[in-house]
Amino acid sequence: MADNKMTNIAVYRKKTHINIGIIIFGAVFIYLFATVLMYLTNKHVSAYEVREGSIVKDNTYTGFVIREESTITADRDGYVNYFAPEESKVGARTSVYTSSAKKLNLNNSTSTETNELSSEEEEAMLVKIQNFSENFKEDSFRDVYSVKDSVKSVLDNKSSQNRQAQLSDILTSNTGTVSVYKGTKDGVVFYSYDGYESTAANQVTEQMISGKSYEKKILSNNQYVKAQNPVYRLVTGDSWTVIIPLDSKTADSLKKQSMVKVRFLKDNETASAGLTIKEKDGGYLAYLSFRNGMIRYADERFLDLELILEDESGLKIPKSSVVSKDFYAVPEDYLTQGGNSKSTGVLLDNGSENAEFQVETIYYRDSKKGLVYLNPADFKEGAVLIKPDSTQKYTLSETKSLKGVYNINKGYAVFKQINILCKSDEYYIVEEGNDYGLSNYDHIALDGKSVQDNDIVFE
Repeated sequence: MADNKMTNIAVYRKKTHINIGIIIFGAVFIYLFATVLMYLTNKHVSAYEVREGSIVKDNTYTGFVIREESTITADRDGYVNYFAPEESKVGARTSVYTSSAKKLNLNNSTSTETNELSSEEEEAMLVKIQNFSENFKEDSFRDVYSVKDSVKSVLDNKSSQNRQAQLSDILTSNTGTVSVYKGTKDGVVFYSYDGYESTAANQVTEQMISGKSYEKKILSNNQYVKAQNPVYRLVTGDSWTVIIPLDSKTADSLKKQSMVKVRFLKDNETASAGLTIKEKDGGYLAYLSFRNGMIRYADERFLDLELILEDESGLKIPKSSVVSKDFYAVPEDYLTQGGNSKSTGVLLDNGSENAEFQVETIYYRDSKKGLVYLNPADFKEGAVLIKPDSTQKYTLSETKSLKGVYNINKGYAVFKQINILCKSDEYYIVEEGNDYGLSNYDHIALDGKSVQDNDIVFE
């Protein structure tokens, strides 16, 4: 009979193995949970991206134009026909017009040879029309008139060439019935008049500027003109003046200025004008004087224009971002550098022989007054600074206010000083390139009052 053997089985405790993957996953989970919790519980700040921009403040007026001009009158009764193209320069030897007792038989339909445009003229017209078509905007409808005037000028020139040829033929066989009249002096000729050619600037009134009784008369070929009546208008100088009415508020704001920037709405051209303001008939008139550019508007008695009172470029920020913050204004010679670092700071009087160095952030430096602006939160009330290499001391007490915004590029709020150049209803234009200010593409708090220094922010 076999012996029954007892087998003792010993149970050993298993060694614990650390799963590094679970630890990493747990850490990531805790981090994500904490981040989500902070995101849900912390306040969210709306951000604004700083961009370069400009603000233009202007007022629109209709002005009355005074220039160096006069009307030339006819020597005798008769039908007039014009040699010189309108807006061309004439002189004492230039044949300007003819006068005859009867209408001249001028054929308006020119010959094919005379009527055809040269290749250069045709190409120039096509380029202008194409540019207009490609760049046309509904809010710039005045460009239509510019193109029309350009085309009309070329066509009128062709028509004038044909008329001159026909008049020359008539004069060749002239039996004394047609008289030729030359220019009286140098100038630019126009075949229209309105009776204001001899008006002086000091004679202009608000009633005249309103244009209620204005009438312009156009002179044309084969038109009957009586002796001593205007036969053409001659502009003899490039200096001109535009007179506009001003309200008392605008007149008061401009009274110290001698120059002003002007934009003409007809062609969107800008120019600088000499400015004089005078009180007249209970109101104010501004006299805008120009030394050139007259020829562009020589056929206009009234001009729509804008006075550009402000035109500043810089960084454009919303007004809601701007806050005021108080700082200690400290003489800049109290700044120094730490003994073992290049950090800038100040020396604090701590009551011992050795002053305490404290690193400081400079929020603004006023070089003219020799002051630097330091954050009051960095100091105890009544803190005393020691001037480096001196026994002089400065007690922090009085604060000064700076305007600025909170930069949130790094995820927390940092105050940045701003220098305001101009403003509109909703925006400021601030100086760019300031060492302590903003840069293009910075992110700032849209509502500056919603954050404080060093607040962690979520956009």
